[in-house]
Amino acid sequence: MAKKTVATLQTGAGKSYTKVIKMVKSEKTGSYAFKEEMVPNEKVKDFFEKK
Repeated sequence: MAKKTVATLQTGAGKSYTKVIKMVKSEKTGSYAFKEEMVPNEKVKDFFEKK
């Protein structure tokens, strides 16, 4: 089942998107959390530049 899902993402418009993960520090507790998003390939640098 998982192989089929991955294959369908790669054949369609899924190739134009990238899953990005950024580590973000919480201001209240000081601990780190991970922020994940699917963004278009052209906007990957913008994702990492913004806070």
